[in-house]
Amino acid sequence: MLDRITSMQVFVKVVATGSFTAAGRAMCLSPTMITKHITALETRMGATLFHRSTRKLSLTEAGRLFLEGSQKILADLDDVEQTVTAQRREPRGRLRLNAPVSFAIRYVAPLLPEFSHRYPLVTVELGLNDRAVDLIEEGWDLTLRIRHMAPSSLRTRRLAPIRCVVCAAPAYLARMGTPTQVAELSQHHCLGYTLGEPGGPTRWNFGPKGTVSVPVSGPLCANNGDALREAAVAGQGLIYLPVFVVSKELQNGQLCPVTLDEPLVEAPPLHAVYAPGQSTPLKVRAMIDYLLECYGTTPPWEQNLPCG
Repeated sequence: MLDRITSMQVFVKVVATGSFTAAGRAMCLSPTMITKHITALETRMGATLFHRSTRKLSLTEAGRLFLEGSQKILADLDDVEQTVTAQRREPRGRLRLNAPVSFAIRYVAPLLPEFSHRYPLVTVELGLNDRAVDLIEEGWDLTLRIRHMAPSSLRTRRLAPIRCVVCAAPAYLARMGTPTQVAELSQHHCLGYTLGEPGGPTRWNFGPKGTVSVPVSGPLCANNGDALREAAVAGQGLIYLPVFVVSKELQNGQLCPVTLDEPLVEAPPLHAVYAPGQSTPLKVRAMIDYLLECYGTTPPWEQNLPCG
């Protein structure tokens, strides 16, 4: 079976040149092959495309309809090929990026204007949620996740380290005292993160591997770090969260770090996660490289922090 797209191209060329022979010369095909393509089209559609005479060719009504459709299809095909080729030369198209809520608000969204300035042909769709998204099923090009990455078919790139901190407002510490041992936490108001693993909001884990676990309680628990941070700033209690959630408040003194007798649990790093494939789309590579540049060796949320 002859290729239908090639047959369309042959048909359009025959119309443009006015003869099978001229079309064959233009396309480096024999007159016999040109005839086979036209015959295949006519047989498939059950319609005659040309009125043939010894002196010239002219289109039938069916031929005029088919010419109009063929020209549109071939033009669309050229546009698609040019778009794909251009994407391999310069980042372009819609980039669907998903990231955790608190992190994205402070350390992704503010970076996007400069990214758009550098790559004006890329449109970013930013999705914020803390649940584990299915990158392939939900159609995301790139997700940012703070977790230890299990082996999978997905590709990952480590972007930055993440560290946790226990902290509270100066007013709370002045009122309730500053704990120095993890055992004292049960006597304090501890604001729990409901999505934390394991133990949820009722147990805080310490030690590099989280093997030291202490029971905690407090007047508030939430599934969002920003809500807990605001409660802590208002003096409601202690929080145990990644530094990026509270970095600005630690810098300006609204929150103070608390040093305990057990090391804090080792937080998983920030990873970029994207789909497998022979070649990564330029728009995805551009965003990953840009974030790596912005975060650097010492990410902004770790800079200018008080000792604690």
